[in-house]
Amino acid sequence: MVIKHILVLLFLVFRLSSAKVTYNVQSFGAKPDGRSDSKNAFLKAWTLSCNSTSPASIYVPAGRYLIASALTFSGQGCKSRAITFNIAGTLVAPSSYNAIGNAQVWIKFYIVKNVTINGGTLDAQGSSLWACKTSGKACPKGSTTLGFYHSQNILISKLRSLNSQMFHMLLYSCKNAKIQGVSIVAPGLSPNTDGIHLTYSTGITILSSKISTGDDCVSIGPGNSNIWIEKVVCGPGHGISIGSLGWEREEPGVQNVTVKTTTFVGTTNGLRIKAWARSSNGFVNGVYFKGATMMNVKFPIIIDGNYCPNNNNCPNEASGVKISNVMYENVHGTSATRVAVKFDCSKGNPCRGIVLKDVDLKFGGQPANSSCSYAAGTASGLLHPTSCL
Repeated sequence: MVIKHILVLLFLVFRLSSAKVTYNVQSFGAKPDGRSDSKNAFLKAWTLSCNSTSPASIYVPAGRYLIASALTFSGQGCKSRAITFNIAGTLVAPSSYNAIGNAQVWIKFYIVKNVTINGGTLDAQGSSLWACKTSGKACPKGSTTLGFYHSQNILISKLRSLNSQMFHMLLYSCKNAKIQGVSIVAPGLSPNTDGIHLTYSTGITILSSKISTGDDCVSIGPGNSNIWIEKVVCGPGHGISIGSLGWEREEPGVQNVTVKTTTFVGTTNGLRIKAWARSSNGFVNGVYFKGATMMNVKFPIIIDGNYCPNNNNCPNEASGVKISNVMYENVHGTSATRVAVKFDCSKGNPCRGIVLKDVDLKFGGQPANSSCSYAAGTASGLLHPTSCL
């Protein structure tokens, strides 16, 4: 009987210690009027969540909440095993781009574990900064909307990001993150507004998302591995890009990337790998592109081993980035240019192990063309255009 009572008490203690506590940002002064700065209210809710010995939830009710300057949620010293943001409202940046334009990130998570963001909208109001940049005036670089740094076990679900000044979402040196069901929106002419940018990260999954932007829908920078992208619709934008790579001489490579069941609508590129024409020890190895639909895409399949936009900062060297074991399977649709498959690889480091299988791309109702420079591999199945490998 005594043992039974002890077990019951232990069970109750466990239940109490594992019960989730919820903090409503309005309880700490957040106002849903879009004019009152709510930054401190969010920080107070985070601090209490961080210090909780139980899993914690931060609730953001409907409304517009002004976050008037750069905001950092630090996980250093956190006791909580998990923190969830349940967002029904919108976090909005100031209309003046200078308020966050010189900050690296508007909303930043630093060294956090087991953080979830469910729902909500982030509105960075980036249009005024884009106008400044396109006018040729001296402007701030701009801020990434949402960034996770040195973090692990992250889930971002059903979040909407609008009109970022620069990148919408960035994961830097992160492990085990899933981004699913997100919507990213910016005009096709908005500069440097990459949808999701990955750097030095591993174990990242991007699922069932729609990305419309003025730059890469997903960009995979140096040092990434074990990346899985599936059921992503891209357009407008510059496609899904591995790179650019090889800017630094000493640079980690990219490996084990899978991109499945994607759709590209009116984009500049579809499936792209790009490397600077500079000396580097970087590499790309083990990439699998499967099941892509192209709809009026300018360059549906492209490897650019001589990347140099606007001919700036290029020493015209052979790219040192070694590209190998890249497979394209079941890629079909329409190209906006005659050359739908282009492998422009490095003379000093030719592409190796390129595989084409069942590629059917048309230009103006006719089979398109392919172009190969310093690329070697194999081709099989239905092939339109005819392989140049």
